[in-house]
Amino acid sequence: MTAYKCVKITLLVFVCVLSSYAQSNFTSKTIGIGVVVADLDRSLDFYVKGIGMVKTGSFTINEEFGKRSGLTNGVATNVTILKLENSPDATDWKLMSFGSKSSHPKPAHIQDDTGMQYITIQVKALQPIIDRLSQMKVKFLGSTPTPLNDKAQFVFVQDPDGNFIELIGPLQ
Repeated sequence: MTAYKCVKITLLVFVCVLSSYAQSNFTSKTIGIGVVVADLDRSLDFYVKGIGMVKTGSFTINEEFGKRSGLTNGVATNVTILKLENSPDATDWKLMSFGSKSSHPKPAHIQDDTGMQYITIQVKALQPIIDRLSQMKVKFLGSTPTPLNDKAQFVFVQDPDGNFIELIGPLQ
């Protein structure tokens, strides 16, 4: 399974968990999302410097545990944990890399594939994020920002691996 499909499936599970019926059987209201990326440093720059996530920790999956658990076929990896804020109630966005590029083409639109296609991040102010992403030369998709209503704007971008990121909030 490709990293892209793994992220899509993980976020689909996340949406299902949010239903009130499903939450009644869980010990936490958050879910950790694992994202396999081609270049960890490049993705960290995008998510930390561009989007504004914070690094909250890291851990290693060693060869033995990777194989025994079914996570990998015995390949070790380091996992970097990012969150929207440094809080135990914030969802873990876990980045890891195996040093290889995706085996599928980068999608141009959300209808180009099935499964999880994008995440939505609600923000207090879009303009600082737009400014940071612009400085990083991140391509904005569509007309950015796009008005949603009298209070919120919509911005759509892709991370370095092609995962779509939807940002919603007021400009200031």
